[in-house]
Amino acid sequence: MHAVAIQLAPIIGAEKSKVPFYIAGGALIVWALVLSVGLGMRKPDFPGSAAGERAVIAVTAVLVLAAASMAVVTSEPPAKSAAPASAGAGGGGAVELGETSGK
Repeated sequence: MHAVAIQLAPIIGAEKSKVPFYIAGGALIVWALVLSVGLGMRKPDFPGSAAGERAVIAVTAVLVLAAASMAVVTSEPPAKSAAPASAGAGGGGAVELGETSGK
């Protein structure tokens, strides 16, 4: 088992390929263009029936889920920076309140 881990280390540690996301996103774009320009604008009665409407919705949902899933699967954790996490976006950090005398 140790030999398998040694053999897979370069593959696991390598940068993840974004190709699956590009394919799923491209398929979604093509589907959207075909629906809108190819079918939706040319056929006034598109999709024609309730079954056709359900089919279009189902295919669209599958393509959206595939694109979103591939975005998550191919993502990488953010790189660690050298700046401390306590310095907020404003750069000020915590503000100390001093005592004031009411004299």
